[in-house]
Amino acid sequence: MDGLIQLWASTGLSNFQADQAVMMAVGFGLLYLAIKKEFEPLLLLPIGFGAVLSNIPTAGIAEEGGLLSYLYLGIKSGIFPLLIFMGVGAMTDFGPMLANPKTLLLGAAAQFGIFGTLFGALALNLIPGMNFTFKDAAAIAIIGGADGPTSIYVASKLAPELLGAIAVAAYSYMALVPLIQPPIMRALTTEEERLIEMAQLRHVSRLEKIIFPGILLVLTAMLLPSAAPLIGMFCLGNLIRECGVVDRLSKTAQNEMINVVTIFLGLAVGSKLSADQFLRTETLGILVLGALAFSFGTASGVLMAKLMNVISPENKVNPLIGAAGVSAVPMSARVANKVGQESNPHNFLLMHAMGPNVAGVIGSAVAAGVLLALVQ
Repeated sequence: MDGLIQLWASTGLSNFQADQAVMMAVGFGLLYLAIKKEFEPLLLLPIGFGAVLSNIPTAGIAEEGGLLSYLYLGIKSGIFPLLIFMGVGAMTDFGPMLANPKTLLLGAAAQFGIFGTLFGALALNLIPGMNFTFKDAAAIAIIGGADGPTSIYVASKLAPELLGAIAVAAYSYMALVPLIQPPIMRALTTEEERLIEMAQLRHVSRLEKIIFPGILLVLTAMLLPSAAPLIGMFCLGNLIRECGVVDRLSKTAQNEMINVVTIFLGLAVGSKLSADQFLRTETLGILVLGALAFSFGTASGVLMAKLMNVISPENKVNPLIGAAGVSAVPMSARVANKVGQESNPHNFLLMHAMGPNVAGVIGSAVAAGVLLALVQ
């Protein structure tokens, strides 16, 4: 009899708590979004599965000594997000941005969402139950850049206890780009502005593409060393792509390496979706702020493009490409192109939108460096 009691006490059923069941349901919900709706499946699938694993009672998978706890060391040390950034760099073409350098301003403007959210997070402390420190607010604010690896990197440094909620919010809103951005873009532009056709981009030489990562890294090292890890790995990946002498390394960075790291990163993030860390009042605040940050970043990019047209009316840009200044590459560029073609089926904005899109990746990394420099 005692043996049966001991056996029952060791089962998951006897140890299940309501909050663990809720978090497992959240994990299965993420799996549904990844598989059925195809919302950021590369990340939401391993994150969702990691959430299920980490909430199995008595299994100890996410506890010290468990598999997920070892994988989390890759986030805690910053290795996984930095390797992801190297892979993203290897898949990035700076050509559209170099062909039209003023799109850098659109990528920079879209980062206003980050700093607006920083103050929004601090303002939430006025609500009973909310208690965000400046570090917490900085970690939450980076969601506005729509850059998952950067969000995870900053959260791991400043607010590891909020990592799960921040990562889920960042990747969820990135997946919802086609739903969130178009209404904002239409509301802030006129039909005439959406009809603007832009001149064909000039050809960017191989030498320009090789030199640019080095210039970007040197400028970062001199002006904002705290952003050097992110920018440095991004530039390394891009140089591997553009130099043309290490095709094997380029293909590995773009495929095998980034795929393996993505699996580990997702599982490690999922390990932080335990009931005690996720089911808190602050989580709701993070989700709300994430939506506002992303919307504000989109609006800032569009408004900056409109301002540029006022200042330089002879070289107008289609304001829709300003929305691509958030660094959801290449989805937000595709959305800008799609909304533009709704007004003019012969207006192809994709390559023009890739300029601010790539600039947004750089902008979010720079914004992360600013926040880290301010807080640490």
